[in-house]
Amino acid sequence: MPGPRNLAVAVCSRVCVLCALFALIVVAGIRAQDAQGAGSSPAAPSTAPDPATAPRDAKTPTDDSAATPPNPGTSKTAPSGSTATPTASTSAAQAKPTLADFAWLAGRWQGAWGPRIAQQVWMPPKGGVMLGVFQTVDNGDTLVLELFTIVETPGGINLYVRHFTPTLQPWEASKATLLKLASSTPKAIEFDNPVNGQPKRQIIRKIDADTYASRAEIVPDKGDTQIVEIIYHRQKVVAPAKH
Repeated sequence: MPGPRNLAVAVCSRVCVLCALFALIVVAGIRAQDAQGAGSSPAAPSTAPDPATAPRDAKTPTDDSAATPPNPGTSKTAPSGSTATPTASTSAAQAKPTLADFAWLAGRWQGAWGPRIAQQVWMPPKGGVMLGVFQTVDNGDTLVLELFTIVETPGGINLYVRHFTPTLQPWEASKATLLKLASSTPKAIEFDNPVNGQPKRQIIRKIDADTYASRAEIVPDKGDTQIVEIIYHRQKVVAPAKH
């Protein structure tokens, strides 16, 4: 069994060893912290813009226009107040009639009005006018002659009619009867008289390229309405015989 002196020496030796080990651990820890600090870079400054100084038109990451590209297949909505492009049918319906619409009337025509023979001749449109003449023959005698024009004016298409005797004495005391175009389609033309009923209405209905019906509605000041309807057939022009 060691004596007191030897025991004190042993205890001191052990304490010294423990102190030395503790000192080594502390020094190692300090060196490790220094090495880590030397190898790391300083923290980068924040790049997020300050809301107080950012431009008003700057887009945030939540802006749908920036996050989602436009779909090229999506049609654009027309601006408010815009007008849709008219279709072909709409344009045709709204097209203003011109003399060219009546060119099919050009030529020589003949029809029967009861026992009477009626014949018309229409000239092609020229100079803003279509000129026509009319003759009614009953049992070899001429009853009436008519001179009429279809005139294209800035206000629309007008039909002027004037009646004459065989000696060209006018029936109308002052001026020709005026009828204004009321409607026009490829198959029917209607003129209305805004003043009186002599005639009140004139309707030309195309049956085919060589046939049309002419209907005149005469409304006298007194009495019943009279309807005069004649079917005209195109007459072929016969060339004169060569001698």
